[in-house]
Amino acid sequence: MNTSTTSPSPAEALRDVMIQQIQTAGHASNQAVELALRAIPRHRFVPDATVKDAYAEGTVVTKRADDGTVLSCASAPIIVAMMLDQLDIQPGDRVLEIGAGTGYNAALMAHITGPAGHVTTVDIDSEVTAGARAALDTTGYEAVTVITRDGALGDDENAPYDRIIFTVGPWDIPAAIVNQLAPGGRLVIPLRWRGEARSVGFVRDGDLLRSETIELCGFVPMIGQKGEHTASIDPDELVSLVWDQDQAIDPAQLAGVLDRPRYEVWSGITVGSYEPFDGVWLRLGATEHGTCRFAAEPQAVEAGLCKPAFPVRTPGLAEAESLAYMTIRRLEPDSDGNPRHELGAVGHGPTGQELADRFCNHIRRWDEDRGARPQITMYPAGTPDSALAGGHRIEKSESRLVLGYTAS
Repeated sequence: MNTSTTSPSPAEALRDVMIQQIQTAGHASNQAVELALRAIPRHRFVPDATVKDAYAEGTVVTKRADDGTVLSCASAPIIVAMMLDQLDIQPGDRVLEIGAGTGYNAALMAHITGPAGHVTTVDIDSEVTAGARAALDTTGYEAVTVITRDGALGDDENAPYDRIIFTVGPWDIPAAIVNQLAPGGRLVIPLRWRGEARSVGFVRDGDLLRSETIELCGFVPMIGQKGEHTASIDPDELVSLVWDQDQAIDPAQLAGVLDRPRYEVWSGITVGSYEPFDGVWLRLGATEHGTCRFAAEPQAVEAGLCKPAFPVRTPGLAEAESLAYMTIRRLEPDSDGNPRHELGAVGHGPTGQELADRFCNHIRRWDEDRGARPQITMYPAGTPDSALAGGHRIEKSESRLVLGYTAS
């Protein structure tokens, strides 16, 4: 709470509410993060937004393409705090940020690292860096270095860095960035794989990165990285899949698969209205090579073509000419009157029922330990198979990921 003896300004009052919401969600557990959130006036980094919107729960879009695609934004405060907790900045640290945004995150990090440390932020868009530079200068953070450059190149001139954070969504981990991270340093990156993004907190161990934290998130995709594919699987182009370049998913084989017989399988696992179940997707992506994103336009759902758990992004499982995706159905309320929903899967194609059964088995495994997260180890591209640990492999252009759960 604001401890001033005078009445807080509207911005200060809204900031207090923002921080309370962040902490209720379980973030800003690091006191240094909380103090930075209280010290930095977020509304001054988004001058085109109202003060109320500046401290609201959602993102503030600051730049769009002509087609409406978001190019830059101020991330939701809860996500900002979550990632700073993951980064665990210490006083005196040298910090590199990829994705300058509004400059707000750089100011927070500069406040935490203090005068003995230094923050550098990099962005490929000169308009974005100019805006960040202006906001940092007018709020007293002139010492932050702002560079206009492809973020994948980082800042080799001033490396190594104790902490590196991405505030854009890369598909791969650039080798240059790994090389600029000090031994034992931390990298927090909203990495995309199998159609979903997760904020992964890595620690450098020699040439490897080993995950310590994994959190759900979503970010504007990083410009220049290609490795994801998207294609529709119905004649009206209302339903599409998103998958990675190392997956043997052929949309031509799946064309029209939703018109084939439908198999519904129910797991027996239920969730309440506010219980998250994104861990199912995480488990699928760490164990099943055919994990992908299933995305449907509202018209497809309304027409009965499909019934995904969430139309825009639902986990799917594709193999050859068959497909399964997660679905959900509402059950009778529990004894206390609280709504309950059962998780299941819908399958189509020659092995659609078998895929739906497998999908539900993963839901049941997730239910055994809903908080479980896989260990992710990043190896440099070119590392021989014999040097990789056991686990599910994901092949990217500059890195090889191995994911695995400890036995439970």
